[in-house]
Amino acid sequence: MLTLGAHPTGEEDCEFLVWAPFARKVELQIEASERRLEPMDAGADGYFGCRVRGMPPGSTYLYRLDDSKIRPDPASRSQPQGVHHPSEVVSAKFDWEDSNWKGVPLVDLVLYEIHTGTFTPEGTFQAIIPRLAALKKLGVNMIELMPVAQFPGSRNWGYDGVHPFAVQNSYGGPRALRALVNACHREGLGVVLDVVYNHLGPEGNYLRDFGPYFTDRYKTPWGEAINFDGPYSDHVRRFFIENALYWISDFHVDALRLDAIHAIVDNSAVPFLEELAQEVQSLAARLGRTVHVIAESDLNDSRIVHPREVGGFGCDAQWNDDFHHAVHALLTGERVGYYEDFGSATQIATACTSGYVYSGQYSAYRQRRFGNSSCDVPARRFVVFSQNHDQVGNRAKGDRLSAIVGFEKLKLAAGVVLLSPFVPLLFMGEEYGETAPFQYFVSHDDLSLIDAVRKGRTDEFARFGWQGQIPDPQSVETFERSRLNWSLLHIGKHQILREFYAALLSLRRSVPSLSNLSKEHTKSSVCAGSSVILERWCGADRILVAFNFGEEPVRVCALPAEKSWRKLIDSAGRRWAGAGSTSPESFSSEEAINIPALSFSLFRNSTKDSPIDAAS
Repeated sequence: MLTLGAHPTGEEDCEFLVWAPFARKVELQIEASERRLEPMDAGADGYFGCRVRGMPPGSTYLYRLDDSKIRPDPASRSQPQGVHHPSEVVSAKFDWEDSNWKGVPLVDLVLYEIHTGTFTPEGTFQAIIPRLAALKKLGVNMIELMPVAQFPGSRNWGYDGVHPFAVQNSYGGPRALRALVNACHREGLGVVLDVVYNHLGPEGNYLRDFGPYFTDRYKTPWGEAINFDGPYSDHVRRFFIENALYWISDFHVDALRLDAIHAIVDNSAVPFLEELAQEVQSLAARLGRTVHVIAESDLNDSRIVHPREVGGFGCDAQWNDDFHHAVHALLTGERVGYYEDFGSATQIATACTSGYVYSGQYSAYRQRRFGNSSCDVPARRFVVFSQNHDQVGNRAKGDRLSAIVGFEKLKLAAGVVLLSPFVPLLFMGEEYGETAPFQYFVSHDDLSLIDAVRKGRTDEFARFGWQGQIPDPQSVETFERSRLNWSLLHIGKHQILREFYAALLSLRRSVPSLSNLSKEHTKSSVCAGSSVILERWCGADRILVAFNFGEEPVRVCALPAEKSWRKLIDSAGRRWAGAGSTSPESFSSEEAINIPALSFSLFRNSTKDSPIDAAS
């Protein structure tokens, strides 16, 4: 079966396929020196296709529907002049060098989220490549790109994409994305691509002119809902599933992060998400590669990651917002919006062993019971973080954790994420305490839409109780101030924090108790109200982490009955710009230990010598 879009079949020939079930006639409008029209043959189920000579890669075209509407290709691979302009024929040929690359197992993932436009001064895929070696040295093995599907203008988070198959032109286009993935694989890094299947952006969204891609039966916070379960939905599903498979087959990406699946309403017996996960995993098996489907959801519904055989959707993993909220609320003291439900050390202990904090209890923020149990969800199926693009960028000022809390709390946040039994995700710049905000930015042309975006952001922040003028999303200055300051990387505490992250990630790889992602081999408890004791083990190897989230030192007793413990790392140590450690270098289980305020100490008990020297 032909795939949607334009596909070169030789040096000069190209095949085209588009779905337009309500059109009587569709023509291909070729944008050559002499514009010409080519008739397209009507096929079954509303598909129109043709094969044209003299259309090499680089040629541009549009579709003309019923002699009136002239539109870009819904499955365009490239929009070199932007969302409103002709589509471009693109060759899928590329000199890949990753034939031996098989992907990264879920249990080994360390994710690093990147917004291409603000990660470097250039804001391109090409400019990311020189930084890959440093990310690998840090301990990252998978970069996660925020959406790259073509959006209006040159500044956007990517969630306003309107050409799902086209790679953003201002980032470098499709060939530059392939070059980045190829370079990542050469460096031993995988690539996650963030894809948006819950809505399309408002500007340049022409899918409704071709067919019933949208439905008014449901609403999303961002616009019309996708028609995944109504009349004609089989073909809408085909469009988005082809899109998912396209990134894996044509761009060799190693995982898809599905944006906000809670905004996908689908009452089908076999939901779209289940079908998508199955198709992706089938393709991965045929390719002999490991490919992950990672969902973002705020539903606290374990069915997302349960296997299809037991009624789940079969996704490989999901983001765990509860973990973030518990850590953020305790470190910052914030209690507005969804942070109303969080703020205790007990919740961090729960998150570290169960996954969800809310698994059916009453939520004051939601004013109802919320969530179901995640106790039987394997640890490797949760992605955890102390920061990400949403949790930073959806604050009124886009302020990072480094702007809200002090240095000791930044180290605490790093410790609780990286020493947890889950898959960790870092947000770009977090590892060195980036001070630039990450704010919400767009570059729309429609003045009424610009005003609507401004009003929408103001209303959203008002619900959180945030006051004052918010950064103008349309302003280029908002975008520019969100760029990373790489000059900080080798300065003072910024450098120390990065070295601290690298040390924790090294421990995570080399100590069996930390690399073993298992809830069954994890225990947590709370003492003195503000301290969390985390225990993890693998065979004879055991670790103990004593976290003190309080402003006063604590004395911890009733520790696990092991003969002796040796300290591996202490966030209060002077090496990490702390006030100085008061926890012992080693102790026996009969002893109580002192943990300084706002710090943690990691201890190990093993029958073998530790491969890591104590790092106090």
